[in-house]
Amino acid sequence: MHGQFVWYELTTPDVDAAKKFYSRVTGWGTQRFDDDYDMWTSAGRPIGGLMHLGDEMRQQGIPPNWLPYVESNDVDATAAKAASLGGRVVYGPEDIPGGGGRFVVLEDPQGAVFGALKPGTPGGAWDGTPVVGRFSWHELMTTDYVAAFQFYRDLFGWEKTSEMDMGGGQNYFMYGKGDKAYGGMFNRFGDMESMNPFWLVYVHVKDVGTAVTAATKGGGMVHRPQMDIPGGSIAILGDPQGAGFAVHHASAPAAAAKPAATKPAATTAKKTAKVAKKAVKKAVKAVKKAAKKAATKVKSVAKKAAKSPPRAKSKAKAKTKARPAVRKPNAKKATRTTAKRGKKAARKR
Repeated sequence: MHGQFVWYELTTPDVDAAKKFYSRVTGWGTQRFDDDYDMWTSAGRPIGGLMHLGDEMRQQGIPPNWLPYVESNDVDATAAKAASLGGRVVYGPEDIPGGGGRFVVLEDPQGAVFGALKPGTPGGAWDGTPVVGRFSWHELMTTDYVAAFQFYRDLFGWEKTSEMDMGGGQNYFMYGKGDKAYGGMFNRFGDMESMNPFWLVYVHVKDVGTAVTAATKGGGMVHRPQMDIPGGSIAILGDPQGAGFAVHHASAPAAAAKPAATKPAATTAKKTAKVAKKAVKKAVKAVKKAAKKAATKVKSVAKKAAKSPPRAKSKAKAKTKARPAVRKPNAKKATRTTAKRGKKAARKR
């Protein structure tokens, strides 16, 4: 459905190692698409793609990264609207060979990169219901979350689901559709001011602690140790090749308890809200801290990207696939090599 997250693509320098790592951490399987592209599967169903980060991309400074795609009813209309709203068309729109659909890579007004995709075969988009094995939270760190939300609202019909005051003039804004939250948005601040806006995606796992253990044993990095938040637990990680991602699990609803005779309901609710506020605030800071190191690298990449001339459309280069960084907004560089990526992404559908 238009506005729902539908595909996620990992570009990595070691495809075989990535397959083993994520299989252990998330339980995903893989399915061969062609000689240059594999698909991630959950419960036997494709949910994302996997491709090699080649030498050409490395020379351009493109790091290992995850790129999320949002479903669009009309990719061309979405691209045109994004541009009219102050965004930028990074690559496309372009058809996927064999009736695989159509895609475009975009950059929002604040600089975060994402994709829009109309799959050749409808269905498969995430509707906001937490599902183990699927990406179930999408977090945007930006320079102006109010303006960013307006952009995505007009583009995909997203709605505000809630918002939490983090104190110090900082808010954590949550969006989605109806009663389904898709993720959150917040403004960078403090020592994160120099970071470029980016999307961080979370994989819903059975147990965060187990996933973190598997990640570390598999050579992954823990950018932020497991931390409990309202309704669950999260951890921010990095795979062995350097692509950042996060994991989370939802806690089972607590059994209804009888009201305490000595404590008014209002007082209890107030204390609960205070605890939740502190937990979410810590989570937001964790995301920013985890991304700081990667952002520094991405910043220099973005500068190089702006100076890099357009790629020539030769047969040799046409065989090279690339993607713009997801966690690291080096979209300007990654974009030029994204054509193939988008094609594969939609073709998998």
